[in-house]
Amino acid sequence: MQYEGDDWYKTQLAEEKQEFPAFPYEPYSIQIDFMNALYRFLDKGGVSMLESPTGTGKSLSIICSALQWLLDRNEKINNNSGSSDKVVVDGEEEDESEPDWIRNFTVNSHDDAKTNRKSPFRVKKRDSDARKGEEEVSGEVNEQEFCLEEYESEEDYSSSSSSKRKPVGGGLGFYTSSEDEEDGKECEEEGGLKVFYCSRTHSQLSQFVKELRKTVFAQKVRVVCLGSRKNMCINEDVLKLGNVGRINERCLDLQKKKTSLASKKKKNLGTNVKGGRTKSSSCRCPMLRKQSLQREFKAEILQQEAMDIEDLVQLGREMRTCPYYGSRRVAPAADLIILPYQSLLSKSSQESLGLNLKSSVVIIDEAHNLADTLLSMHDAKITMSQLEDVHSSIESYLGRFQNLLGAGNRRYIQTLLILIRALLKPLATTSDSDLNSGNSGPDPSKSKACGGCSMAINDFLFSLNIDNINLVKLLAYIKQSNIIHKVSGYGERVAMLQKDPAAHEEMSKLSSFRAFSDILVALTHNNGDGRIIVSKMSSSTSGQQGGYIKYVMLTGAKLFSEVVDEAHAVVLAGGTLQPIEETRERLFPWLPSNQLQFFSCSHIVPSESIMPVAVSHGPSGLSFDFSHSSRSSTEMIQELGLLMSNLVALVPEGVIVFFSSFEYETQVHTAWTNSGILRRIMKKKRVFREPRRNTEVEAVLRDYKEAIESERGAIMLAVVGGKVSEGINFSDGMCRCVVMVGLPYPSPSDIELLERIKHIEGLGDTESSKPCLTLVDDSYYSGDVREGFGVLRSCRRRGKEYYENLCMKAVNQSIGRAIRHAKDYSAILLVDARYANDPAKRTSHPSSKLPKWIKDHLIYSTKGYGDVHRLLHQFFKHKNVQKSS
Repeated sequence: MQYEGDDWYKTQLAEEKQEFPAFPYEPYSIQIDFMNALYRFLDKGGVSMLESPTGTGKSLSIICSALQWLLDRNEKINNNSGSSDKVVVDGEEEDESEPDWIRNFTVNSHDDAKTNRKSPFRVKKRDSDARKGEEEVSGEVNEQEFCLEEYESEEDYSSSSSSKRKPVGGGLGFYTSSEDEEDGKECEEEGGLKVFYCSRTHSQLSQFVKELRKTVFAQKVRVVCLGSRKNMCINEDVLKLGNVGRINERCLDLQKKKTSLASKKKKNLGTNVKGGRTKSSSCRCPMLRKQSLQREFKAEILQQEAMDIEDLVQLGREMRTCPYYGSRRVAPAADLIILPYQSLLSKSSQESLGLNLKSSVVIIDEAHNLADTLLSMHDAKITMSQLEDVHSSIESYLGRFQNLLGAGNRRYIQTLLILIRALLKPLATTSDSDLNSGNSGPDPSKSKACGGCSMAINDFLFSLNIDNINLVKLLAYIKQSNIIHKVSGYGERVAMLQKDPAAHEEMSKLSSFRAFSDILVALTHNNGDGRIIVSKMSSSTSGQQGGYIKYVMLTGAKLFSEVVDEAHAVVLAGGTLQPIEETRERLFPWLPSNQLQFFSCSHIVPSESIMPVAVSHGPSGLSFDFSHSSRSSTEMIQELGLLMSNLVALVPEGVIVFFSSFEYETQVHTAWTNSGILRRIMKKKRVFREPRRNTEVEAVLRDYKEAIESERGAIMLAVVGGKVSEGINFSDGMCRCVVMVGLPYPSPSDIELLERIKHIEGLGDTESSKPCLTLVDDSYYSGDVREGFGVLRSCRRRGKEYYENLCMKAVNQSIGRAIRHAKDYSAILLVDARYANDPAKRTSHPSSKLPKWIKDHLIYSTKGYGDVHRLLHQFFKHKNVQKSS
């Protein structure tokens, strides 16, 4: 497959070389090539991919090239746009000294009056003795606060119009999937052309800011970092909730009251209003009460050099104002916006944050798993317990307010209950959920007790007899009526007054409603965009059955096109981006191969500084086989222990060992402890284990580093795909040897993975030529690994290739942690006989997907472990001589 890149790039390079004076060091030739390629890709626009091995200064190269291009472009277009503290709304200047939520309330009211549009709501008049002017008193609930305004829909909700399942974009009014819309206010763009840089984790973003500070751009351009509430909230009462979902909900809840308070003052008091606007209102979060501090926070950020998330949080604490919302206020004025994937790749999050990608540059770093990351962001899942929670909450609400609700509200609420009961059917026991057998398509209620069922959206709706419900209008009702906050708020208030401990459980009612809304939105997607998975799981401890319904998005082309269509240029960067064709087919299939701009460079490290070896046999001669069927054997685990016992005596400083999963690492660690091998290892080096909780990783790494510096060294037992394998640099003594145990293929027992494989297998085929891959009878899947392997064996090309790519991308990410600069050195041991097989005898060999800088120097075969030991001894002896000289 021919991609625009090599020939085009060489021609352009011959014509003109760009200067990058901001690069803080003498750049290597590959860094100069990378910066020139990126600069020209940005000039041309469109989609491009740049591959540079980890440890080659990729981040610094991106900064110096992209920001140089930004300054040059701004100079060319003579962008002299100014900034103002006033925004114009319908010809009126609006003073920012007023709190934003008050401005939003009054502006919306003004808009409604101006357009004279009829609202679907009217307040239902009630008898004078029906709690007029009610107030909440001790032990009672203020019902007026939770009662819905009457809903007047012009069309019937069950209309058979073609828009019945039109996809619903954005959030449902009271929140979006990852950010709220409450503060997503329209504001004038103060800056011009922008560069959006995003990566997967907060630690990667912080590392990018550290690199930025090494350049003059830290002072030349206006920079802001956007993060999550979890990472930026400074309200201790909110932070102590711990759970991300609860933190988001509590933050929004503290601000929801402010709007209703402003509204109530305007409606009922009739005083304290000036020019149609309420004079003041109070946000219940102490960090947002003084908007003057938010403006000072914004000014401080723009005056300082680039600040990362930690700096912003520290500044917020010092000023006693919210850094989460404060940083968002800076975004319109910024030249460079640094943010996580989730905030940029979700349309609803873009709208919530007020991000405008029009004609800007989007750089997506660590893009090796971009397609799967993008798709997972649009998955939706609801559990049986969440459905039951929503059902009981709505039923309780209807029972209390039925006589106070109008016909429109009652009709929609009854429809919601019918829908929830239908969704509960396939999760209940078979005897309790006998759906119509006449329906075409698989019947999810017949799925095995411990298995799962996979269906297209239409088949799922038909099988549950809910295909006649207009989900688009139902979602519009949910959004416009604010029923979710009314019902969940009423339920939690009652529970609190009754001192119900369930009111404080981690999974709040609002979380259950959030999941319910997400699954309804998913059911409006196009039939071929994804699959519905119904999983029934039995609990051995309680004897009760439970499960979940999940929508799995399968195609990211439409989602990614929303970014590509708006931006001037979209750049995918990473250390391991190949195979390119798979990424193109999954994310931008409309783009011809010869229009995809691609650049790849080699590593800066000299060949004598790495020693990659395929280790096929252990010290006792046992052949290493860490395939699914053999890896758990006592002999295999013990042989690996013997190998590590020898390595810790041979390798200086730090050793990192990667396992395929936390479960397997635990199994190996337990076996080594029981056999005494762990004691032998610990006589030479301290042993550390990667924790499952991300919050604990930093402390473990600090202790690991101290052990290397102060003792004989340390060994880290890590997991592929964990925090240690991505985004953390183990330069110099932190990793003198990286050990990859086996080939970390994902488990074929994962039904979601198998659905993706089936989808990818058929990419590019016509309907008639698509392969027929089934999961048993395509209606259920028991989770049996053998059945999963059966699907894989039936794949002819793309599906199998994708499965292998998942494995080798994970390998490449992990082993890439070892070499971080030109003077670094490390041994790389690939422990499994499958790495050592002759690549000439296999059409698809694992080594063919290794990075070129490793593959070209890989020692495929040795006569036994003795050869490996000798090679390692010579390698480190040579490096010690170099260090001493």
